[in-house]
Amino acid sequence: MSMTDPIADLLTRIRNAVQAKKRDVVLPASSVKHDIAKILKEEGYIKDVSLIKEDKRSYLKLQLKYTAAKKGVITGIKRISKPGLRKYAGADELPTVLNGVGVAIISTSKGIMTDRKARELGVGGEVICTLY
Repeated sequence: MSMTDPIADLLTRIRNAVQAKKRDVVLPASSVKHDIAKILKEEGYIKDVSLIKEDKRSYLKLQLKYTAAKKGVITGIKRISKPGLRKYAGADELPTVLNGVGVAIISTSKGIMTDRKARELGVGGEVICTLY
């Protein structure tokens, strides 16, 4: 059975793993999920991301990050653009998350990037998700 929204599945797996205080999350790989995971690593929300190839399938392994008090670094993660209702924003309309503390992930014509980088490049696109 095919999945309707693999990005929502990625976000839900991360949210559930943080709540359960898991160290790792393993999920089916795709290039979009890998790009989102790389952004999460660059922004400091996860420790590491690795691609595991097993037989004919490939998986992503995300190592989650926690504070010294064992609280998850990711406190909120939300899917914005959904398959049934896509949300697009121009370069001047990109959302800011918690006045710049959080990050919005945008799918642009120049690839998947953060809202800050999209503003620098002056491009808009589909608002995939926000997290803080």
